[in-house]
Amino acid sequence: MSGSGKKMADMAVKAGKAIDWDGMAKMLVSEEARKEFATLRRTFEDVNHQLQTKFSQEPQPIDWEYYRKGIGSKVVDMYKEAYESIEIPKYVDTVTPEYKPKFDALVVELKEAEKASLKESERIEKEIAELREMKKKISTMTADEYFEKHPEVKQKFDDEIRNDYWGY
Repeated sequence: MSGSGKKMADMAVKAGKAIDWDGMAKMLVSEEARKEFATLRRTFEDVNHQLQTKFSQEPQPIDWEYYRKGIGSKVVDMYKEAYESIEIPKYVDTVTPEYKPKFDALVVELKEAEKASLKESERIEKEIAELREMKKKISTMTADEYFEKHPEVKQKFDDEIRNDYWGY
């Protein structure tokens, strides 16, 4: 195999090392997302393994003399000539330059979404903690204690009373 197969295998190894699989797994919240993520990881590792094993090895050279003894030199020479005349075209990557900027923009967008998601998770966790605290105190809490924590509700009630609106 040419050097490009070896390069591809080396790049796959580097890519596999650069991925923080455990870090990404910690961000998943649903069981279905975890299953999909595990499938993605297994698939990536399978492809990476194939790249490392199949494409990183150079092909064994053909022992033409062995075949000459068994088949005859005329047929073997014909195949050897045909084999050596084959030119395998080099792969020219035209896709990566086109999609790399789009991918980089998506990465930036995803990092921003991650930050927003973490802020929202923090806010929700705080709200859950407040609700748990309120759940413990609800049976003994007075209206004044509740209004102290939620002045907007007290304001709403005061406005309704002031405007003589009693809900009917």
